[in-house]
Amino acid sequence: MKSVTIQVFGRVQGVGFRYLTKMVADKLNIKGTVANRNDGSVFIEAEGENDHLNEFINAVKMSPSPSGHVEKTTITEQTLQNFTDFRVTY
Repeated sequence: MKSVTIQVFGRVQGVGFRYLTKMVADKLNIKGTVANRNDGSVFIEAEGENDHLNEFINAVKMSPSPSGHVEKTTITEQTLQNFTDFRVTY
């Protein structure tokens, strides 16, 4: 198991990005949270098995929303938070 934070920059708010990110997370059994930030970015905490987490990160980088566009991501490893599900937060 691995845990990361991901900050996503680009056209990622107002395009269904968080909800489609949750759909990808649920499909890959990723646990964590996704939230909009005041600076226009999206902040994700995600944890799961390494292969699934890598697939999740790649999906986020490509933008799970067809209307979104990811310009940049920053990814930082963190200690496991032991999330029980994946939630969209505000």
